Amino acid sequence: MLTTINTTFTDTRAGDLTWSLERGPQPALATLDLELADTSVQLRVLGASHQVLLNGSRGGCAETVACLAGDNSPLPLGVSRRLGDYDYEFAAHVETLSAGSFAGRAQELLALVAEHPHGLAALFPGDPNAFTALLAQRQGGQVHWRTWHSYPQERRLVATRTRVVGALRAVETTGKSTPVGDRASSRCDVTFGS
Repeated sequence: MLTTINTTFTDTRAGDLTWSLERGPQPALATLDLELADTSVQLRVLGASHQVLLNGSRGGCAETVACLAGDNSPLPLGVSRRLGDYDYEFAAHVETLSAGSFAGRAQELLALVAEHPHGLAALFPGDPNAFTALLAQRQGGQVHWRTWHSYPQERRLVATRTRVVGALRAVETTGKSTPVGDRASSRCDVTFGS
């Protein structure tokens, strides 16, 4: 799903992003509700970036990656935590691109997410490459989501990848899930540095 947000970026620099699992639901500018077997996932675009709310049979979590007042901690490159009955893994990568590469990459990511049934992309006014995009999937007993945040003024893309293991019971379905990331279209692959 692709939507245009009638506001300006609150997070104007990639370096201002922070990560948290401790914040409750933040005011959202756009949302997409998904039911993935016995787990509800809400993808949320914030004026300050993104939030994913996960509620499953074994608990839930609220991942917030945003520029929020009073939080000056840097965005971590990786986090691994035990949350109740499941494992949470998060990774982030920031890449700086040339002007031409940035515009092309931004448009590829927007097209990928806008066409995906579990994707939410929000365009911000003022630049056709200013966006926040989120994409989720379920695979066995895992929920995965990817996010992309663009900063045209810096020509930077921030990509995050999250995996929650044990959040879902393995459920037999007849529908097919479209993979995110490594097994999907190479257009959405981001190489995370070591």
